[in-house]
Amino acid sequence: MAGAAVLLFLLASLGVDAPRGAAQDAKAAVEAFVARLSDVNVTDLVIVQDLTLYQPNGRHAQSTGEQRVLFKLPRRQRLEQTVEGQREVRLAVGDRLFVRRPDGKVYEAPALPRGNARTDLLVPFRRSAADLLTEWRALGVRDDVSHVVRVGGRPVTVIGAMPGDRDVPAVWLDAEYGVVRFVTRETLPTGPALLDLAFSEHRPLRGGFFFPYRQELFVGGKLLMLFAIRSVRVNTNLPDSLFDPDALRREP
Repeated sequence: MAGAAVLLFLLASLGVDAPRGAAQDAKAAVEAFVARLSDVNVTDLVIVQDLTLYQPNGRHAQSTGEQRVLFKLPRRQRLEQTVEGQREVRLAVGDRLFVRRPDGKVYEAPALPRGNARTDLLVPFRRSAADLLTEWRALGVRDDVSHVVRVGGRPVTVIGAMPGDRDVPAVWLDAEYGVVRFVTRETLPTGPALLDLAFSEHRPLRGGFFFPYRQELFVGGKLLMLFAIRSVRVNTNLPDSLFDPDALRREP
């Protein structure tokens, strides 16, 4: 098996196409997952979670806090967080990002690339399998390479990596839970880095929709952030004013 993986890697590096079946398997896995959610109606989510930020060595906690995250589909998000006694609000509306600092001042910040948001991974609604694959390809994930592994006794389709690959962009897709791991290469202020976002402890939320109550972000193989979910509420009819930048400026 190891020899076959090396051979496939060499063929790919020489420009030889990967087996057509790999692309078909990846597409089929995503289509099957999207089909499971076709009858599930989710318009908004309210998440309360604990945040732990770790030191660069990934071993010791550096700071802790609480976050309240509000999602309103398709592309509105409000993050209210208190870390070490300092409260901040981040409002993402489409491609625009607004930040309310602890001193009450509001400014528009450069928006993060869409692929960096957890929203699309946590709430994969209103998009087709083709949409998801296109978004993942834009982040460097190859959909012509895939294999199946077992994680916690469950079959998981790894899209974008061959057996043994650890440092290439990849999506780990559980047919029932959805994305359980997302690996990308990003340019951080400290330089290029491998980001690994892992989702676990899934619980049923609505219909066939499962939500991960533990989320971990690794950078260069070291734990940077841990999100421990305390509660999730779905379809609470969140008011539009919560996602209005002008209203954010008027808040006391």
